[in-house]
Amino acid sequence: MLSNVAKLCLTSTAIAPIFLTFGAISFAQEDYVHLIFWLAGVLVLTIVCLGIIDYAQNNLEDIDVKITRVEAADRESLTFLLVYLLPLFTADLESLNFYIWVPILGIFSWITATGYNYHFNPVLNLWGWHFYRVETDEGVVYVLLTKRELRSALLDTQCGQLTEYILIEKD
Repeated sequence: MLSNVAKLCLTSTAIAPIFLTFGAISFAQEDYVHLIFWLAGVLVLTIVCLGIIDYAQNNLEDIDVKITRVEAADRESLTFLLVYLLPLFTADLESLNFYIWVPILGIFSWITATGYNYHFNPVLNLWGWHFYRVETDEGVVYVLLTKRELRSALLDTQCGQLTEYILIEKD
């Protein structure tokens, strides 16, 4: 189990769409220096996110999971769509108060990483990962990251335990 470090990294990398939004604002203002900065940030966050997933797939202990109930969890992204697009409602990047944005994003990441909260990560979705709330035959509810589209609740699968309540399906 990678625990809080992995959860913090996966939560933090979920802000990549905000960096894309800042990049779009920079592009519209013909501020190409900042555009490169934001795009580099997206690249770094994406590499970190995919690196954690690759590490988890290859190094976490295999556990057998018997799933009895499945519910799609991808819809969590809609709640954060406004946060991702909020910077577009400003006239320029200089009007954004980063002294407020940075601590808010930090607090959001910290609370999500240290609690039993779950935050959808759109970076993973772009790479074909899906998120499901699954219940095991012991009655425990987990979030399952998988590349498959689950259409049946009764299945057995090999997983790794990414955090306390987040499983990742092994290839």
